[in-house]
Amino acid sequence: MADIPGFTTRPELAGTFGMVASTHWLASAAGMAVLEHGGNAFDAAVAAGLALQVVEPHLNGPGGEVPVIAHHAGRGETFVLCGQGTAPAAATLQAFAGLGLDLVPGSGLLAACVPGSFGAWMLMLREFGSLRLRDVMGYAIGYAASGYPLLPAISWGIASVAELFRDHWPSSAEVYLPGGRVPAPGSRFANPALAATYQRILDEAEAASQDRDEQIEAARRAYYEGFVAEAIAVYLASAEVMDVTGRPHRGLLSYADLAGWHPRLEEPLTYEFGGLTVCKTRPWGQGPVFLQQLALLDGFDLAAMGPGTADFVHTVTECGKLAFADREAWYGDPDFTDVPVKALLSAGYAEERRRLVGPEASAALRPGAPDGRMPRLPDFVAGAFTILGRSSMRNRRPAPRNCLMTAL
Repeated sequence: MADIPGFTTRPELAGTFGMVASTHWLASAAGMAVLEHGGNAFDAAVAAGLALQVVEPHLNGPGGEVPVIAHHAGRGETFVLCGQGTAPAAATLQAFAGLGLDLVPGSGLLAACVPGSFGAWMLMLREFGSLRLRDVMGYAIGYAASGYPLLPAISWGIASVAELFRDHWPSSAEVYLPGGRVPAPGSRFANPALAATYQRILDEAEAASQDRDEQIEAARRAYYEGFVAEAIAVYLASAEVMDVTGRPHRGLLSYADLAGWHPRLEEPLTYEFGGLTVCKTRPWGQGPVFLQQLALLDGFDLAAMGPGTADFVHTVTECGKLAFADREAWYGDPDFTDVPVKALLSAGYAEERRRLVGPEASAALRPGAPDGRMPRLPDFVAGAFTILGRSSMRNRRPAPRNCLMTAL
């Protein structure tokens, strides 16, 4: 039903106490329960985030990562929490070349990076929350142990890979094919192994100390230096799992990778646009793409074009293409590669790039040359591309990797 004046299918909600929004009602309910029990917004976010790892396994999980941009009203502080785990130390060009691969498979064990989400939630809870670990972990443990109504999308997703699970990913089949069958939409689904893992983390943390902060740190250690990391390392030492290449491969992630990684807090990258300060992550994520889009759009009279007009849509789309082309060529972990962020967001560079927005839509991938440096593109980008009107053949570098912990 289309929205009409005075009636909407998506009503605006308002309140004076607090509000939680997420992609699943049970996670939202967990967050709201935390607020009602005296927790703050950060406590609620951690409870909701951990619950989502249980009730939306087709979208995220304890093997994933989480970038966070948040504002602490009391401190007047906006911050970024980097919960993006790094690639394994063994994930070198030589290692993949030795396997006959020029791309990292998007499924299986070779795609696995350090899972950053749990550590990030623990850092947020310790630094900005107020409740104890038990108060926020209990909801995820309860849903994993007792079960929850399975979303149709999860059932359909499991059905689409059921044969792969049965034939090649037996550990996934044990969890998601109870009794050897695809669980029906709406059926009560539990994950006892995940419940036991979270419960053991909580038990070890509470046994380690009575102090709130020390318990949270003990939980982090249990995951990245304790029994969870040990179990991951033991599994990866011998397991070979089928991936999208059609061949089984062994993973590269190690115990040392897990133990050596820590989440971190940092200042956001910002751009002033339309009287607002827009905050994004640094280029270990794709957040700066949006800031580059705004820098490009700053030179156009969008108000005169009118929202929704052909000129407006064309201009926004072409600026988006240019910003994403720069992402492909320049973005990466600034701890390991030199990303010219200042130049990419500079007014001069935006003016230079803005000239590429013409009356016709472009089908080319056109990264720029900030500070005169020539761009480099992954091997999977075929053919030539245009830089500021000049044709230049691509340079070669490895493709970016995703960070999904699959088949574990």
